[in-house]
Amino acid sequence: MQSNFLPLNTRRLQQKALVETPDTVYWDRLAKPEHLKEHNTIDYLDFSPSHPDNFVVTCSVRVQIYNLVTKLVVKNLSRFQKTAYGATFRQDGRLLAAGDEEGHVKLFDTTSRNILRLFKGHTAPVHRTFFTADKLQLASFGDDKSVRLWDVANEKVVQTFEDAHNDYIRAGAMHPQAPHMFISGGYDGKINLYDTRSPTPVQRTLDQGSPVESMLFLPNGSIFVTAGGNEVRVWDMISGCRLLTSMAQHHKTVTCLRLGSDGRRLFSGGLDRHVKIYDVSTYKTVHTLTYPNAVVSLGVAGGDQAVVAGMVDGLISIRRMMVDSKPSHLKKIRADRARKQHKRPYAEPNSTQKVDHVIKDRVKGTGLKTFDVQLRRFNHKKALDDVMHPARMEKKPEQVVAVITDLIHRRCLDKALLDRPEAVLIRLIDFVCAHLAETRFMRPLLNAASTILDVFERQLVTCSEKLLKSLEKLSRAVKAEIVLTTDLMRLKGALDMLIGVSLDSEQVTHKPVYIAPIKAAKMQPSKEAEKYVVFVE
Repeated sequence: MQSNFLPLNTRRLQQKALVETPDTVYWDRLAKPEHLKEHNTIDYLDFSPSHPDNFVVTCSVRVQIYNLVTKLVVKNLSRFQKTAYGATFRQDGRLLAAGDEEGHVKLFDTTSRNILRLFKGHTAPVHRTFFTADKLQLASFGDDKSVRLWDVANEKVVQTFEDAHNDYIRAGAMHPQAPHMFISGGYDGKINLYDTRSPTPVQRTLDQGSPVESMLFLPNGSIFVTAGGNEVRVWDMISGCRLLTSMAQHHKTVTCLRLGSDGRRLFSGGLDRHVKIYDVSTYKTVHTLTYPNAVVSLGVAGGDQAVVAGMVDGLISIRRMMVDSKPSHLKKIRADRARKQHKRPYAEPNSTQKVDHVIKDRVKGTGLKTFDVQLRRFNHKKALDDVMHPARMEKKPEQVVAVITDLIHRRCLDKALLDRPEAVLIRLIDFVCAHLAETRFMRPLLNAASTILDVFERQLVTCSEKLLKSLEKLSRAVKAEIVLTTDLMRLKGALDMLIGVSLDSEQVTHKPVYIAPIKAAKMQPSKEAEKYVVFVE
């Protein structure tokens, strides 16, 4: 006769693996990478703010705008005599600026591909160019150890910061809200914070400790992030550029930084072929993407629609986010889910031939463990002895808690604790004290602690000194949990009150005022831009 006794369910008490975090589930939705191949190192990647499906690739003497869906070149800006560097879109996506090896900064119209402005002044290659927050000026960072601020309208230099660094300047970032503030990073390991309104523009000079490769501001503008060597450092600008934290998750040099998830996630790519994703609220690594070669540039589309990485060998990896609601992705999602499911058993052969004997398949048992067998036989003490082995209590505490929970349901835990050696009782009490604070074990272990105290309350006179100390330790642990729970409930009440007050204050409605958009006048090429000719050898 086959028994219907089922083994204890210990899986509900097991600690979930660290890889099963919400971030891991979210970023695992990135599809398999699709590759594009260029002939040289991918210097810079940037997504268009106005057309989220378009991104610009700076490679060799070409600046090309690709479409994310078709993987084809939409526009080709090949008006460069020598190597181009750091092509970036303006905030409205209508203009695009790029530096080159000649020391020039070129401003392009993204619709007509014409050169609108040609800024001359640097005596060495310009690797990075960025627009200010008001879209009226352009900052360029060059290998001549200088930073220049240009006026987009009249093609003239507004300010020049000579000898801002003692080595090449290969990184910079503009403040997202204040057009007069920006930062620069050089290969001398120094970081400069600028305020163009001040008589002494360089307000702060910080030390990265390694050549600065990339930097950016968080959306609120009070915190900026820098990358140099294998470290990513976070600085608080409001508190005097104080170092908040330093993250060294890469094994080699960090080459690029990007923001994703509307500024809630930070991306860092490095020569170790990894892209690390950090939570901006805790600055802890939440996910890692791996690539076939060293990552030197990175781009993240709006809404995390895609992550594009440029590598040192000219390979561009495009990983698009799979969304369940899109019909084109349903087939991929269903295939992935089907792959994870268990294999179906083989169907019986369709044969009508009569046979003399039929051999039945062996029925697999329920897989009862030793403590399950003892519980089935109502040997409660032996079941508790089996799980209280020191190795099992250390490696598989969920099995111990499962047996204790079952004994509490059977109302037999007090009987299983009577007439026990002191060493066994002390070991059980120490286990309860060690795991009482864990959320997954708290409820059953609190009931077990109450049962233990009730059992030995009448036998305190006969208990030894060691057992008394263990019982006092258990009593203190239970009281500490009660105090902590009380404090947390008070804190929850205070937070609920503050949230309620803030929600009430935000209920004031304002009638929206419609303002008709003003169509900006189209910018015309300057005389210097019209005269510029590319000579082909």
